[in-house]
Amino acid sequence: MKIAIGNDHAAPELKNIIKAHLEERGIEVIDFGVAVGEKADYPVIGEKVAKCVASGEADAGIAMCGTGIGISISCNKVKGIRAAVCSDCYSAKLCKVHNNANILCFGARVVGDELAKMMVDCWLDAEFEGGRHQRRVDLIMDIENH
Repeated sequence: MKIAIGNDHAAPELKNIIKAHLEERGIEVIDFGVAVGEKADYPVIGEKVAKCVASGEADAGIAMCGTGIGISISCNKVKGIRAAVCSDCYSAKLCKVHNNANILCFGARVVGDELAKMMVDCWLDAEFEGGRHQRRVDLIMDIENH
Protein backbone atom coordinates (compact mmCIF):
# COMPACT_ATOMS: atom_id res chain seq x y z
CA MET A 1 0.00 0.00 0.00
CA LYS A 2 1.11 3.53 -0.78
CA ILE A 3 -0.19 6.60 1.10
CA ALA A 4 0.24 10.24 0.07
CA ILE A 5 0.67 12.46 3.11
CA GLY A 6 0.76 16.21 3.40
CA ASN A 7 0.76 19.00 5.93
CA ASP A 8 1.05 22.73 6.22
CA HIS A 9 3.14 24.63 8.78
CA ALA A 10 0.66 23.81 11.59
CA ALA A 11 1.33 20.07 11.46
CA PRO A 12 4.94 19.08 10.64
CA GLU A 13 5.51 17.33 13.96
CA LEU A 14 2.28 15.34 13.70
CA LYS A 15 3.02 14.51 10.06
CA ASN A 16 6.37 13.03 11.09
CA ILE A 17 4.68 10.92 13.77
CA ILE A 18 2.02 9.65 11.35
CA LYS A 19 4.60 9.02 8.64
CA ALA A 20 6.69 6.89 11.03
CA HIS A 21 3.53 5.08 12.15
CA LEU A 22 2.61 4.25 8.56
CA GLU A 23 6.12 3.04 7.80
CA GLU A 24 6.00 0.81 10.91
CA ARG A 25 2.90 -0.76 9.36
CA GLY A 26 4.89 -1.44 6.19
CA ILE A 27 3.16 1.27 4.19
CA GLU A 28 5.10 3.30 1.63
CA VAL A 29 4.67 7.06 2.11
CA ILE A 30 4.79 9.82 -0.50
CA ASP A 31 5.43 12.99 1.50
CA PHE A 32 4.09 16.31 0.22
CA GLY A 33 4.35 18.02 3.59
CA VAL A 34 6.65 20.70 4.90
CA ALA A 35 9.27 20.44 7.61
CA VAL A 36 9.36 22.23 10.94
CA GLY A 37 9.97 25.93 10.34
CA GLU A 38 8.76 25.94 6.74
CA LYS A 39 5.60 27.77 5.71
CA ALA A 40 3.01 26.34 3.34
CA ASP A 41 -0.51 27.12 2.18
CA TYR A 42 -2.84 24.21 2.94
CA PRO A 43 -4.69 24.49 -0.43
CA VAL A 44 -1.43 23.81 -2.28
CA ILE A 45 -0.58 20.81 -0.10
CA GLY A 46 -4.14 19.47 -0.21
CA GLU A 47 -4.18 19.62 -3.98
CA LYS A 48 -0.88 17.73 -4.24
CA VAL A 49 -2.09 14.95 -1.95
CA ALA A 50 -5.46 14.74 -3.71
CA LYS A 51 -3.99 14.66 -7.23
CA CYS A 52 -1.62 11.90 -6.17
CA VAL A 53 -4.56 9.83 -4.90
CA ALA A 54 -6.85 10.67 -7.83
CA SER A 55 -4.16 9.67 -10.35
CA GLY A 56 -3.69 6.30 -8.67
CA GLU A 57 -0.07 6.98 -7.79
CA ALA A 58 -1.13 6.56 -4.14
CA ASP A 59 -3.85 4.23 -2.86
CA ALA A 60 -5.10 6.80 -0.34
CA GLY A 61 -4.05 9.98 1.42
CA ILE A 62 -3.74 11.67 4.78
CA ALA A 63 -3.72 15.46 5.03
CA MET A 64 -3.22 17.72 8.04
CA CYS A 65 -3.45 21.39 8.83
CA GLY A 66 -4.40 23.27 12.00
CA THR A 67 -8.00 22.04 12.11
CA GLY A 68 -8.12 19.66 9.14
CA ILE A 69 -10.98 21.67 7.68
CA GLY A 70 -9.15 23.84 5.15
CA ILE A 71 -7.04 21.03 3.78
CA SER A 72 -10.06 18.73 3.49
CA ILE A 73 -11.98 21.36 1.53
CA SER A 74 -8.96 21.74 -0.74
CA CYS A 75 -8.63 17.98 -1.27
CA ASN A 76 -12.32 17.69 -2.13
CA LYS A 77 -11.93 20.12 -5.04
CA VAL A 78 -10.04 17.41 -6.96
CA LYS A 79 -12.27 15.12 -9.01
CA GLY A 80 -12.51 11.63 -7.57
CA ILE A 81 -11.64 12.60 -4.03
CA ARG A 82 -13.72 11.96 -0.94
CA ALA A 83 -11.76 13.59 1.88
CA ALA A 84 -13.19 13.49 5.39
CA VAL A 85 -12.04 15.57 8.32
CA CYS A 86 -12.26 13.57 11.54
CA SER A 87 -11.43 14.09 15.19
CA ASP A 88 -12.47 10.70 16.59
CA CYS A 89 -12.03 7.02 15.74
CA TYR A 90 -15.72 6.36 15.13
CA SER A 91 -15.88 8.98 12.37
CA ALA A 92 -12.55 7.85 10.93
CA LYS A 93 -13.86 4.30 10.66
CA LEU A 94 -17.29 5.20 9.26
CA CYS A 95 -15.99 7.67 6.68
CA LYS A 96 -14.42 4.61 5.03
CA VAL A 97 -17.19 2.08 5.81
CA HIS A 98 -20.05 4.30 4.59
CA ASN A 99 -18.45 6.94 2.34
CA ASN A 100 -15.35 5.15 1.03
CA ALA A 101 -13.27 8.21 1.96
CA ASN A 102 -9.96 8.03 0.15
CA ILE A 103 -8.30 10.83 2.12
CA LEU A 104 -8.36 11.19 5.91
CA CYS A 105 -7.87 14.70 7.24
CA PHE A 106 -7.38 15.97 10.77
CA GLY A 107 -6.06 18.96 12.63
CA ALA A 108 -2.82 19.09 14.59
CA ARG A 109 -4.42 21.69 16.87
CA VAL A 110 -7.45 19.45 17.44
CA VAL A 111 -6.16 15.91 18.01
CA GLY A 112 -3.15 14.60 19.89
CA ASP A 113 -0.50 12.27 18.54
CA GLU A 114 -1.91 9.03 19.96
CA LEU A 115 -5.48 9.80 18.89
CA ALA A 116 -4.24 10.65 15.40
CA LYS A 117 -2.46 7.28 15.15
CA MET A 118 -5.58 5.47 16.37
CA MET A 119 -7.73 7.30 13.81
CA VAL A 120 -5.32 6.36 11.03
CA ASP A 121 -5.47 2.71 12.12
CA CYS A 122 -9.29 2.72 12.34
CA TRP A 123 -9.50 4.25 8.86
CA LEU A 124 -6.90 1.99 7.27
CA ASP A 125 -8.33 -1.17 8.83
CA ALA A 126 -11.93 -0.36 7.85
CA GLU A 127 -13.43 -1.64 4.62
CA PHE A 128 -16.07 0.02 2.47
CA GLU A 129 -19.33 -1.89 2.88
CA GLY A 130 -20.73 -1.06 -0.54
CA GLY A 131 -24.37 -2.10 -0.89
CA ARG A 132 -26.75 0.71 0.05
CA HIS A 133 -23.73 2.95 0.65
CA GLN A 134 -22.46 2.52 -2.90
CA ARG A 135 -25.57 4.22 -4.29
CA ARG A 136 -24.91 7.23 -2.07
CA VAL A 137 -21.22 7.37 -2.94
CA ASP A 138 -22.25 7.27 -6.62
CA LEU A 139 -24.62 10.19 -6.00
CA ILE A 140 -21.79 12.14 -4.38
CA MET A 141 -19.49 11.42 -7.30
CA ASP A 142 -22.20 12.37 -9.80
CA ILE A 143 -22.15 15.91 -8.39
CA GLU A 144 -18.71 16.34 -9.97
CA ASN A 145 -20.17 15.70 -13.40
CA HIS A 146 -22.92 18.32 -13.23
